[in-house]
Amino acid sequence: MQTIRQLAAQLQAGTLTSAGLVDDALARIEAHRREGGAAYVSVDAQAARAAALASDEARARGRVPSLLAGLPVSVKDLFDVTGEVTSAGSRVLADRPAAVANALAVSRLRAAGAILLGRTNMSEFGYSGLGLNPHYGTPLNPVDECRVAGGSTSGGAVSVALDMAVAALGTDTGGSVRIPAAFCGLTGFKPTQRRVPMTGTVPGSVSLDSAGPLARSVDCCAIVDAILAGEEPGNGAIALSGLTLGLCTDHVGEGLDAEVARAFERAVSALSSAGVVMTEFAFPELRELAEINRAGGFAAAESARWHRGLIEQREAEYDRRVSMRIRRGEAIDDAAMRKLEAERARLQAVARSRLGGFDAWVMPTVALVAPALAPLDRDDETFFAVNALTVRNPSIINFLDGCALTLPCAEPGALPVGISICGLAGADGEVLGIGRSVERLFAESWR
Repeated sequence: MQTIRQLAAQLQAGTLTSAGLVDDALARIEAHRREGGAAYVSVDAQAARAAALASDEARARGRVPSLLAGLPVSVKDLFDVTGEVTSAGSRVLADRPAAVANALAVSRLRAAGAILLGRTNMSEFGYSGLGLNPHYGTPLNPVDECRVAGGSTSGGAVSVALDMAVAALGTDTGGSVRIPAAFCGLTGFKPTQRRVPMTGTVPGSVSLDSAGPLARSVDCCAIVDAILAGEEPGNGAIALSGLTLGLCTDHVGEGLDAEVARAFERAVSALSSAGVVMTEFAFPELRELAEINRAGGFAAAESARWHRGLIEQREAEYDRRVSMRIRRGEAIDDAAMRKLEAERARLQAVARSRLGGFDAWVMPTVALVAPALAPLDRDDETFFAVNALTVRNPSIINFLDGCALTLPCAEPGALPVGISICGLAGADGEVLGIGRSVERLFAESWR
């Protein structure tokens, strides 16, 4: 599928219609489902077609609220949509009442004219970076169906990668937008948390949750991000020549797959050749994160509080690997939470000191390429070890409350690999501006 801006131009020129785009997307969804695909947990084709016709009529009258108007979008199954059940990828919530109001992010997409196709599959309650779901099926990697798509926004990534949506609305608590984007060869953006309100979502961790887009390009992500944040979209690239980007091997550069290391080194070389000053720096404090979060961290503590009644009554209905991790948080008391908050504030101060002289910080988005599904499905020990390595790099940005963009950097024909451009809280515009130029550089370099 083409980019948001390209499709918007064709809709405006009259060479495409929203109704036609939505019909094409729905046909792909149906074909995907017939083949056993698990990207969507529910689709409202009738409502989507009606909204598309209304969008075409509004455009004919000159009403086009945004570049996203009339374009099909998927929504992760933890955002409330009026009249629909928000199950968060779990059977435990499947019998809850339908939502009586839209999540704020959904309201903003609808106000922008987006056509919501349906709810996408996910790791149950967002609890893994791998995307396995024993309740609704596991979305498979569109590049290699023996591999996972990544989580927790697994279905969202597959919906975009297989042209079943122009963009996907996802969430990111420890990499849940960026991991599936990296595994599936897409672009994904995790904003500074406060920019996009999480009102009307099933929480994973109120301290860490962010809402962000998965899409085909940096520009697509920037367009959707601006809508979600209630801002005007920017479209300016930041010239690469003369930029100083930070590069560290502490923690984020350790234990990389050979494919990841090779793609990342190639990307760094291309950036250097384009005039970027790549400056290595030390950030040894990152190694402290494993001990700081040893008991489960904010995610386990805050999830345990939200799930307390449910898990006591219906634990047998949870994916056991999810309930195990949630229950770890039951031991984290108020004193332990205060210590976590203090450690977070300390490391945020260290990050400001370490990164203050850079325009951004780059790292491999994930330390490994998308792993094979079969070993993860049959062995808990393997699952937890691979998941820990998968979330290691992206979860740093959530802990620091920064922002990060992942974009593809692998050679054509290779398994997808993502490179992340990261910034401190509030540096969203700069990260996206740098990302536009990096994306252009890679497109020219990889020809």
